[in-house]
Amino acid sequence: MRPQAAHRATLTALTALAPVSWGTTYAVTTEFLPPDRPLFTGLLRALPAGLLLLALARVLPRGAWWWKSVVLGALNIGAFFPLLFLSAYRLPGGMAAVVGSVGPLFVVGLSALLLGQRPSPRTLLTGIAAAFGVSLVVLQAAGALDALGVLAAFASTASMSTGTVLTKRWGRPEGVGPLALTGWQLTAGGLLIAPLAFLVEGAPPALDGRAVGGYLYLAVANTAIAYWLWFRGIGRLTATQVTFLGPLSPLTAAVVGWAALGQALTPVQLAGMALAFGATVAGQIGPRRKASGTEVVRGAAGGPVIGSPEWKDSREPMDGPGRGASGQGVTAPALRR
Repeated sequence: MRPQAAHRATLTALTALAPVSWGTTYAVTTEFLPPDRPLFTGLLRALPAGLLLLALARVLPRGAWWWKSVVLGALNIGAFFPLLFLSAYRLPGGMAAVVGSVGPLFVVGLSALLLGQRPSPRTLLTGIAAAFGVSLVVLQAAGALDALGVLAAFASTASMSTGTVLTKRWGRPEGVGPLALTGWQLTAGGLLIAPLAFLVEGAPPALDGRAVGGYLYLAVANTAIAYWLWFRGIGRLTATQVTFLGPLSPLTAAVVGWAALGQALTPVQLAGMALAFGATVAGQIGPRRKASGTEVVRGAAGGPVIGSPEWKDSREPMDGPGRGASGQGVTAPALRR
């Protein structure tokens, strides 16, 4: 494998660890945590992780990044976590996660509006294939699904997708790495959840050792590390490529539900899972074409991918769009379309 391709494959694999980790959220929530506490669970998942990353990064937002961090924190964390846990409490784990695999369609549309990335027919077909895989699973279990749970799952997906595209659009301030950016968002999101959690759910529940272990796993591995890998990937891959890793979450949840929780899946539902996995793979493989005698590998959204000659010529020092070395706004190739 060429060094450039190997580098991109490693980056993609590390980014993919985030949705794989998130796929275990549903089993941990239903098996280890106190019941019917989606807001409290979202708070303990976000705020401790955000404060930990802030302590490690030792960088605070400046200027416009105060409000940008609040907006991103609300979309990626503050709204996403409560909706996610609400769906996890009201739906079977695999079903709740599978709904999230419609994220690519949200991101494709938002990328066209906010990033100027015109989706290729191949990207659209891949997104439709992922959505069809979702429908196979959801329709098979329609009699057992809770309407509010399904609505919460779709709303959480829309919130996270919007946050992903805005993260790509705004990039990062000069000299700030993904660790600090992740800490800002987790802290802002956790602070937004806190008053709502106490107003709606009241005092925190009593926690046994099983619940403490579950919350520690969610805060550290499932949130602090996973979100750092996710936002790092957003800065170096296209928004579409990153979001097409999303179906790995329902696949992981389905495997965990089947292996550990005894949840059954019908053959049609398994076919839907396979289709979602195929969309994940297709979303990472771009067409190859010759340009000035040099082979250029393009991403799913049509922009140059990390490690390609075009990327080397056009990348910014921070590996993120919107800012150059001088701190002035620039337009990356992926945003010119």
